[in-house]
Amino acid sequence: MDPGTEDQYLKRRVTTGCYDVDVSNANEIWKSETVLFFYLPTLAAQVAFMLLSTRVLYYILKPLNQPRLVSEILASASSIPLLASFNAHILEFQYHASKLHAYIHDYKQKQTLDVMGILISPELFGSSALSEVLTPLKSILTTETISYVGLIYTVFLAGLDMNFDTILRGRKKATSIAIAGVLIPMLCGGIIHALALKLYKGPPEYWANFGTPKAYMFWTLTLSVTGFPMVSHILADLKLLYTGLGRVTLTTAMISDFYNWVMFAMLVPFAINGGSAIYSVLSTIVYVLFCFILIRPYLVEIIVRKTNQNEWDNNGLFIVVMGAYASAAVTDLLGTHPVVGALVYGIMIPRGKFTHLLIEKSEDFGVVYLAPLFFGSCGIRLRIIYVIKTQGLGLVLFILFLSILPKILSTVIATQFYGMSVLDGVSIGLLMNTKGLLPILMLNSAWDKQILSVESFSILTIAVLVMTMVVPLVINAIYKPRKLYKQNKLKTLQNLKAEAELRILACVHNPRQATGMINILEAYHTTKLPPLRVFALQLVELTGHTASLFVSHVNQHNPQQSVGAQALTKAQEDLESITNIFQTYAAINESNNVETIAAASSYSTIHEDIYNVSQEKQANLILLPFHKQSNIEGILETANTAFQEINRNVMRDAPCTVGIFVDRGLASLFKVNLRVVMVYVGGPDDREALAVAWRMSKHQGVQLSVVRILLFGDAAEIDVMSHVENHGLLSVIVDSEKQKELDDEYMSAFRLKAVSNEDSIKYSEKEVRSRDDIPEVLNEIDQVGYDLYILGQGGGRNCLILSELMKWTDCPELGVVGDIVASNNFGSSSSLLIIQQYGFGGMVFENNNTTQQPKEAVGSNIEDPGPVFVKVQWHQ
Repeated sequence: MDPGTEDQYLKRRVTTGCYDVDVSNANEIWKSETVLFFYLPTLAAQVAFMLLSTRVLYYILKPLNQPRLVSEILASASSIPLLASFNAHILEFQYHASKLHAYIHDYKQKQTLDVMGILISPELFGSSALSEVLTPLKSILTTETISYVGLIYTVFLAGLDMNFDTILRGRKKATSIAIAGVLIPMLCGGIIHALALKLYKGPPEYWANFGTPKAYMFWTLTLSVTGFPMVSHILADLKLLYTGLGRVTLTTAMISDFYNWVMFAMLVPFAINGGSAIYSVLSTIVYVLFCFILIRPYLVEIIVRKTNQNEWDNNGLFIVVMGAYASAAVTDLLGTHPVVGALVYGIMIPRGKFTHLLIEKSEDFGVVYLAPLFFGSCGIRLRIIYVIKTQGLGLVLFILFLSILPKILSTVIATQFYGMSVLDGVSIGLLMNTKGLLPILMLNSAWDKQILSVESFSILTIAVLVMTMVVPLVINAIYKPRKLYKQNKLKTLQNLKAEAELRILACVHNPRQATGMINILEAYHTTKLPPLRVFALQLVELTGHTASLFVSHVNQHNPQQSVGAQALTKAQEDLESITNIFQTYAAINESNNVETIAAASSYSTIHEDIYNVSQEKQANLILLPFHKQSNIEGILETANTAFQEINRNVMRDAPCTVGIFVDRGLASLFKVNLRVVMVYVGGPDDREALAVAWRMSKHQGVQLSVVRILLFGDAAEIDVMSHVENHGLLSVIVDSEKQKELDDEYMSAFRLKAVSNEDSIKYSEKEVRSRDDIPEVLNEIDQVGYDLYILGQGGGRNCLILSELMKWTDCPELGVVGDIVASNNFGSSSSLLIIQQYGFGGMVFENNNTTQQPKEAVGSNIEDPGPVFVKVQWHQ
C-alpha cells in the first residue's frame, strides 16, 4: 500500500463534527443553552422513538423467542444510525490519541464529538430534516448521560437476580461447567484476537495500535460472558426451564454470570488505567466488604421489618432505589465503573416480597424507558456495513464462527466428566453463549477509551447479537423434549400393568387445591399395588424481570432459609404451603415418592411447561384443578377464568392421560370411607375412567359402584355429519362399531375380574332412550349420595344426542355428563374426576358453544361420496 493510499485509509476513520453552543442566559450559574427549550424536548422525542421502534421489533421477533435485548440492539443499530446520519457522512470516534488535540478548538464556543454508526443512505431511510430533529449532534452527550441512569438501574436488577445461596452452594456439576465455560473461552479469545489482527486488511501501522494487552483482555472477557437473565428468559420461552437440561443450565448461567461481573470489576480497571488501577480495585474490595459486613445487616433488618408490617410506600421505595445510585457514585469515585456499585447494592437486598414489590413498582422506569437509550449509543457506534466492505464478508463470518466455538467446546468437555450426552453438552454450550448487558458495557468502555478498533468493536458487537439471536432458534431445532416424549408412547392407565409404577403429575395453583389433590391421591394409593410417584407442580403466573427471581427461589433446596425472616411473595408463600402439604402426605405414606416443583410462566403458554414437566417425569396421568371452587354453601364459584383456559390448552394436545378434579370438599380417606360412582356411557375416555376407578377400588376404604348407561332408540343414533368431512361417512360408522366392541370387551373383563371377586364393587345398568332420560338417570344416581363421580370426558362416542347437548355445555372440558353433574342447578354435593384418555385425540374448543372431535379415529379414511343421511342404532 503506497503512502497516499495509507493516508486515505486512515482519514476514512477520522471524522470530526463541531457545533456551536449558544448561551441564551449568560451568568455565573447558567453557562449553556436553556435545557427546557432544546435538550428536554429532544430527549423526549428520542425516548419515544426508541420505545416505539423497540416495541414494534420485539413483537415482530417474539414468535422466534428472541429476548428484549435483541430488539433493543437491532432497533438502535438500524433506527438510531439512520436518524443520526447527516447529509455528509456519519461521524466516527477518533482513534489516534496523538492527533486528538488537533481537532479540539476553543472549548467555550465549540465542542468536538466523534460518533460511530452504520453508514446508511439518507435517501433510502429518511431525510436529514428528521435526523436533525431527533438526533442533533449536540444532544448525543446528553442522551448518553441520561441513558446511564437506566443502565445503572438495569444492573441493579441484575444484582437482585443473583442469589448468593445458589452460587455458594451450587452443585459440583454446575460449578465445574461454569468455571470451564469462563476459563477456556478466555484462553481462546486471545488466540482469536491474534488471528483477527493477522487477517485484517489495512496498513500494519494502524493495527499496531490495537494489538495491546488491553485489547486482548477485552476480547477474552467478552467471549467468556454468559447473561443469566437472558438464559432464564430463553429457557422459559422455549419451555425448557424445568427439564434436566434447564436446571443445570440455569444454575451454571447464574454462577458464570457472577464470575463475569467479578472479573469486570477486578480486571477492566487494569485494562483501562494500567497498573495504577490497583488502588481502585483494592478500595473497591474494601467498600464491598464494608457494605456486606456493616451496612447489609442494618439494611436487611429495616427491609424485613417494614415489609412484614406492610409499611412501604412510594417514598420509601424511592429512597431504596436511590441507594443504588448512591452506591454507583461511590464506586465511580473509587475509580471503578459505577455499575459495580449498583450490582453490589442489588446483591445486598434480601429476596422476598419486598424484592417483588420493588421490581413491580419501578422496573419500567429504568429498563423499559431509559435502558434502550444506552443500546442506542451502542448502535450509533456500530459500523458493520463499512467493516464488511473493507474486510470482506467471509472474514467477518469466519471470526463470528470462531467466537461461538469456545463456549460449546468448554461445556462439551466439562459435561463428559459427568456422563452427559454430547447433545446436552452442545445445548448447554449454545445457551452459555447467550450474552446480556455486560459484554455491551465492556465493548462501550473499550470504545470510549480507544482500546478496540472499528473492526473489532463492530465484529464483537455483532457476535454478541448473533449469539443471542441464534441460540433460541438452534435449541428449539435440536432439543425438542416433547418429540422425544411422544416416541416413548406411554401406555394408558387402561393398559398399564398392575406391577407398573403409577406416576402422577398433580398441578395446583394454591394450597386449597393442593389439599383437594391429596384426598384424590390417597384413593390411588393401595397396599395391593406398587407405590405412587407423585410430582406436585405449582403453576405460577409470572412476567418480566420477576421470572428469574422466582426461578432462583424455587431451585433452592431450602427456599425459606435463603429468604430469612422477610415476608415472602404470594407465589412463594403458596409454594411453601404446598410443599408442606405434600411433605405431610409423603410422611404419612412413606412408601410413596413425592416431589414438589413449580412452573413460572405466562398463563397463555404454561400448558407447555406442564407438557415438558410430564415428559421429564414420565408421568402417566396429569391431574388439573377445576377453575371453580366450592364456597361455604357448597356452590361452585369461578376462582379464575384463566384456569379454565389452561385446562383446555392441556387437553388439546396432552402427552398422557388427563384428569380434571372438581373439588366439592372431598373428605380424606384417613377419616371416612369413600363412596365412588363411575358412570359408563362408552368410548375411550370412559374406558380410561373405568381403569382409574378400578385401581381406586383396590383401596380398602373405597366402595365403588359402576353404572353403565345403555343407549336405545333415538338415544343410540350416531352423529355422522360432525365427523364425515374429516373422516368420511363409512369411517365414522366403522369407528362407532369398533368403539362399541371395545366397550363390551373391556366391561366384560371388568365384571369378570372385579365385580365377581370384590364385595366392595357393585355394577348396575340404566337405560336411556331420549335426551330427557339423561338428567333423570343422573338424578336417580345422585340420590344415593356418592362422594366422588369418576367420568370420561366423552371423546369418541359419536352419539348424536350427546353431541347436541355438548353445544349447550358451560364447561365442555367436563363433557356432557360432567357438565350436568357439576352444574349448581343439578344440586349435587359430590366431587368429580373427569378423565380424558391419552392417544385417541385431544379436545377441540371453539368459543363458548364448543364441540369436541378426536384427532385420530380407528378405521380407514374413506372419502365421502356425497351428502348422505344415515340413521344407525346401537342395540345393547
